Amino acid sequence: MDSVSGVGVLDKSVAVLAALSEHGPLSLADLVTATGLSRPTAHRLAVALEAHGMVGRDDAGRFRLGLRLLAWGTQANAASGMVEVARPVLEGLRDRTGESAQLYVRDDGHRVCVASAERPSGLRDTVPVGAVLPVDRGSGGKVLLAWGDGPVGASMTRAEVAAIRARGWAASVGEREPGVASVSAPVLDGSGHLVAAISVSGPLDRFGPDPGLRFAEAVVAAARDLERRAGLA
Repeated sequence: MDSVSGVGVLDKSVAVLAALSEHGPLSLADLVTATGLSRPTAHRLAVALEAHGMVGRDDAGRFRLGLRLLAWGTQANAASGMVEVARPVLEGLRDRTGESAQLYVRDDGHRVCVASAERPSGLRDTVPVGAVLPVDRGSGGKVLLAWGDGPVGASMTRAEVAAIRARGWAASVGEREPGVASVSAPVLDGSGHLVAAISVSGPLDRFGPDPGLRFAEAVVAAARDLERRAGLA
């Protein structure tokens, strides 16, 4: 695998944690597949991370994220304050639309779900907190790219970025996952700088071919509400 930090063992350890975050508990064989690491390396790193409390085991002996990460995540959330403030906003958006709602932040070439409010029943799009998703697919990624300071890469043209910014939201159909649609809007600070992206997502058969027509107004309103609650506006 390519080194990101220049410290190979660190990059590989992060790859193990990212795989467990994205896929949930994994057997050693599945961890090898998910990370692309050799079996001895994946096992050595997973066991070492287990010794530090960053990886644990479930009842079936599969590797999972450890409780130490939960403690660190709680501290990070408390420091930012954004997740706690976002919770009632996401719940309100879910109740207004009847669909699952998420809050994403950008992490280099990915986006991370930092808060969510799931539809309580029926077919839904479940994105667990901590999930790491590509930033170049899905409406949440489009928003993070369009309003972010970094390059948008080859995923969007300048015209597409301009159009998304002009209307204030983005929509996607089947980009992140077949059969799933979503609508997202930016959460901005008082200077207009991007803080996060707020989204609703769900099955295409409920969202329809033009999901923005149904949900953009509610998502944009939720973004403005979150800005006010967080003291960003």
